[in-house]
Amino acid sequence: MQWQQVRELFPDQFVLLSIIDFHEEDDKKVITDVAPIRSVAEKDANREFFNAEAGCLVYHTSNEECIVHLRRDPLMRVRRNS
Repeated sequence: MQWQQVRELFPDQFVLLSIIDFHEEDDKKVITDVAPIRSVAEKDANREFFNAEAGCLVYHTSNEECIVHLRRDPLMRVRRNS
């Protein structure tokens, strides 16, 4: 199913998606084909996002495109104030 179809079926809400197809552009994963699993309540979206299985994603349908920004350097240094 195309992202625009998911946006029409689940207007203005979080949705748990199974990613079927995507392509990469620069540091972005552009998701082109998905299978919606279910809607997710706003209060549960953060927990569901971090507990999603590999190949799944929680995303909000207010976004015109389904894009994931990729981190190429997983060992980024974080400066902490003591």
